[in-house]
Amino acid sequence: MTNTSSDALPINVRNVTKTYGDVYALDDVSLDVQSGEFLTLLGPSGSGKTTLLMVLAGFTRPDKGSLKFGEDEVIRKPPHLRDVGMVFQNYALFPHMTVAGNVGYPLRLRKVPKPEAADRIERALETVQLGGYGDRRIDQLSGGQKQRVALARAIVFEPRILLMDEPLSALDKKLRDRMQIELRHLHEQLGMTTVYVTHDQREALTMSDRIAVVNHGRIMQLATPQGLYDQPENKFVADFIGESAFIPVTRDGDTLRAAGVDVTVSCSIPEATAMSLMIRPERLHLVSGDAKDQNIFDAMVSEIVYQGDSFLLYANLRDGTEIAMRGALRADTFAGLPKIGDAVKLGVDHKDTVVIADGDA
Repeated sequence: MTNTSSDALPINVRNVTKTYGDVYALDDVSLDVQSGEFLTLLGPSGSGKTTLLMVLAGFTRPDKGSLKFGEDEVIRKPPHLRDVGMVFQNYALFPHMTVAGNVGYPLRLRKVPKPEAADRIERALETVQLGGYGDRRIDQLSGGQKQRVALARAIVFEPRILLMDEPLSALDKKLRDRMQIELRHLHEQLGMTTVYVTHDQREALTMSDRIAVVNHGRIMQLATPQGLYDQPENKFVADFIGESAFIPVTRDGDTLRAAGVDVTVSCSIPEATAMSLMIRPERLHLVSGDAKDQNIFDAMVSEIVYQGDSFLLYANLRDGTEIAMRGALRADTFAGLPKIGDAVKLGVDHKDTVVIADGDA
């Protein structure tokens, strides 16, 4: 079973709005998904990400807006005429059917002849590493195998768009991590335009070509995983993606000052009256004396947390802001770390010192 990116369809969302009473589930959302792209909708519960996916699938009719798959306007088309594959959070498998029966169900709806259907079912199962499982019952499968069956059912009729609603949320962490890589490889093999919903930041960073961060029915930022992580456009994105410390910044002409220190940054400075430095824990390190190309903050250690392969050092800056530093840990290094109450200097490279506006928009 193969597809190519030339077969995949781009998705064009324009000014889509969906309200429930006075609540805006989607607030004038516009979004372009490129042909063959793996795009993730990421946000907290109630942000609107699943509503947007259901609009794409046809299960939710928006109040207004346009939705095109390629050149085809589909906003009024029912789900079964949109020709999209769908993987649901709870898999939505039929317990009374075999694996082959579940996978072949979309082909039955499309009246595909039985010999051709049998061949396509087996190819779909082989694609998701379940070759030979066709005769098994659903209750004989593990959680990971059920997820693969749901995926095989979604791709068996070779749709050009694949939609997935938190398909890994029911799996344990180890299996979930492995399935993230498998899904990414499958996407590269099939080339379908894929829209994936999750609330898990690390999952989104691992799997996506681009990520749309959604909150309060609006897209807060759309960028590559690295772009979101290193250069968030607002405080919501900076706080939601990864771990961050925020240090209030004052500005006097061209001089920026934070926690009593004049700081140098390599990023652009936002046009905002209230700003903060965003510092990731893994970008901080302990320094002694002066250090070139770094901003250095005096701090006092308040807590040290052992985490096996790493440690977290919490410290308070001069202005009272708590900041965390994460470092790699070898067997012989934990005992040599500073102690609670010790004065330390924490450094962050100029290139890793990012200034963001305090607003969420």
